[in-house]
Amino acid sequence: MTERKPAAGRPAESDENRPGASRAPGRPRSERAEKAILDATVDLLAEESGVDGVSMEAVAARAGVAKTTIYRRWPNKEALIVGALGSLKGPLPELPGTGLRDDLLTLARHMSVERGFKASRCFWNVVGGAEKYPELYARYKQDVITPRREVYREVLRRGIERGEARADLDLDVAVAMLVGAFAYHKPPDPLPDGFADHVVDTVLRGISAD
Repeated sequence: MTERKPAAGRPAESDENRPGASRAPGRPRSERAEKAILDATVDLLAEESGVDGVSMEAVAARAGVAKTTIYRRWPNKEALIVGALGSLKGPLPELPGTGLRDDLLTLARHMSVERGFKASRCFWNVVGGAEKYPELYARYKQDVITPRREVYREVLRRGIERGEARADLDLDVAVAMLVGAFAYHKPPDPLPDGFADHVVDTVLRGISAD
């Protein structure tokens, strides 16, 4: 599935350095181009064709940029999709550090907010295509999913150290219960009111040291 860069030779003139192009005020041109590329990739990935519908040509056309502009940032389609998926997530919130429940609630509530229809469609299209695109899914898991789940694992470790969670707690199982509850609701199903709090409190009843 990996796409190769265009053949060597005179590169196509990019939208970023076209002679005489005026520079609009506000966001620098390179940042605007990067955002347009990522947004276009997300839009294509969320559509019915999913991963199959994403190509450097389609993204360039949707974003209104030259393919060379994309290749300067991402070497292939796989890297571009992972970058776009990462941009959907954004940084995790700062944790209060006042206790296991408070930290887990902060993470779970954030997950509820960032779980939009488009983001969910992208996630399921990539997961659903894991058999056809195993390298893409492996990279998405390594670069996007695993680092975020490690934050949950660290929160649970601190909970064990403080005596708030059972010492024999299986961290992987606990994280799967917390995160998997959100994946259970596929788009466009909305989350019930207070869902994040219910998930955290239900899991805590099973892993609490009390």
